[in-house]
Amino acid sequence: MTGPLVLIEPYANRLGGHHQRTLVALAQARPGSLVIALHGIAAEAVRALREADARLVTAPAGPAATVLGAVSRLAAGLSAVGQRAFRSRRWPRPLRRVPHQITLIARCLAEASALRSSRRLESGADAVVILTASEALHEAAALLGGQPHLRFVHEAVTAEDAVVRLLGRLARRGEQRVVAVYPTQAVGDQVAAVFADLPAVVGAFAVDDGRRLSDAERDGGRTAFDIPASEAVVCLVGGWWPYKDITVVDAALDRLKEPLHLVVTGSPLDEAVLKRWRSLPDLRVYTVPGPVSESVLRLVYAAADAALVARRSGTGKESGLVMDAARLGVPLVVSEHDDALTARLHGQPWALTFPAGDPDALSEALHTVIRQPPPLPGPEAPGLLGMRSATEQADFLTRTFAPLRTKES
Repeated sequence: MTGPLVLIEPYANRLGGHHQRTLVALAQARPGSLVIALHGIAAEAVRALREADARLVTAPAGPAATVLGAVSRLAAGLSAVGQRAFRSRRWPRPLRRVPHQITLIARCLAEASALRSSRRLESGADAVVILTASEALHEAAALLGGQPHLRFVHEAVTAEDAVVRLLGRLARRGEQRVVAVYPTQAVGDQVAAVFADLPAVVGAFAVDDGRRLSDAERDGGRTAFDIPASEAVVCLVGGWWPYKDITVVDAALDRLKEPLHLVVTGSPLDEAVLKRWRSLPDLRVYTVPGPVSESVLRLVYAAADAALVARRSGTGKESGLVMDAARLGVPLVVSEHDDALTARLHGQPWALTFPAGDPDALSEALHTVIRQPPPLPGPEAPGLLGMRSATEQADFLTRTFAPLRTKES
């Protein structure tokens, strides 16, 4: 299993996160792969893909793909206008949901455009994969795109309302040309409750690229932020989205009784909260505006004795931050928001867990890091969390896609 892949990534234009990292790692594992990024791609990913001899496409190929792409952009613009017009809660909820339903249609059409392009440009790929796929209209994307494919569904943000459900029913015969890949069983259970007949497998999205932080990088991280090697540092990485529990972090930091350095990076951040943290007597805050490149992100992790991950209870989507810490070799302070993740981390000396939503427990964990930093995760840590190497992931995708190719033939 060494043939090229077709890798479709709508978020390839975004810095940071593991979307780009996984895209590049898979392309490197299968030289000559076709990468389709119709929303554009960040410069640092372009360089890595060129080195991997990947073929990069950033515009639809063929008349059908071009039309689908144009209608998708039109729908996305209409959705943006609707979201601004109906953002006030004085509007009835069904009306406020309409723009989000249009977004689902726009994403479906963009996926179909990419799939049409892949069919035109690469007919012999070992697998065709949408790395960040919509949670809805999978059957319509397959039917309009004319291409069987795998689709990573990372979370279910917006459910289908009546009109979108009808569109899905009209395209029902496309459902057997798709296999959904869920990064966690929790996401799988959530989506399966709505799409019970959708073929699916569970497998981690993040891949282990084997590039653990070196001692030189760790020294360089401390130097970059001018933090003495003997003092404790925790990093807080990623945008402050609703599923992240910044409230409990805020309360825990207010309870600190010993000095701690905190390196914060991501987008969006709340400047009012950061201002309050900077006023705390035992906390020194360093802010790295995001989004940031991979090299800067490694610098942030390298400076830290532990990475802090605090999520609201019940959040079951894959945590790129947890995966980053494991693959880079950074200890964790992590909330017990996901039972499956907590079970995997149980008993690991490099992972300090605390009950989700409990600021006292988080404060205690932070004091533990201050007094005695946890040991570094070993090279087995990524596997413990279900991560594969890029080569293993490419082989997994090839095996999963094989029945679709057979069925299509």
